[in-house]
Amino acid sequence: MHKQGWNMIEDSGRGWRKVVPSPRPLEIVQMRAIRDALGPGRVVIAGGGGGIPVYRAEDGGLRGVEAVIDKDYTACLLASEIGADLLVILTGVERVYLNYGRPDQKAIRRLDTAEARAHQEAGQFPEGSMGPKIRSAIEFAERTGGGVLITSADRLGDALRGRAGTRIVAARRGGERRGAGRRG
Repeated sequence: MHKQGWNMIEDSGRGWRKVVPSPRPLEIVQMRAIRDALGPGRVVIAGGGGGIPVYRAEDGGLRGVEAVIDKDYTACLLASEIGADLLVILTGVERVYLNYGRPDQKAIRRLDTAEARAHQEAGQFPEGSMGPKIRSAIEFAERTGGGVLITSADRLGDALRGRAGTRIVAARRGGERRGAGRRG
């Protein structure tokens, strides 16, 4: 650690982990190829693990950078760019919870972005856990007017049918959903 100049932390009993910056993704470099690959009956896998972090140098070339790109922010950006109606964020729990892990925890079936933001600001969704997922959901719903579904992989089918998961939608303003009508 000292020899290499690395910043390391103990990772909840799982050993040591190198700490690197986690910038928000601004662009998906291969977006044109992803759009070209989309089509009826096709499944396109992109941005896995948040993607490879690069920056655009002054000469226009791409250079690697030691960082970790958050997968939830990448999914939000990708879904927004392709015009998705629904962003699905898979996680280790069936639903989003208030007071998670406490005796008074409460499952949430639906939130609008104003409610989600208020709970986020109250500290309900911590970093390294549900925090980036909720922020990504708020951003996607407000930017596009589309919905977000947060659930576990094993409950995805039920969640798509409305029997599991948490739905996050744009807050209504003046009787109309925020973001509605902005999509092309």
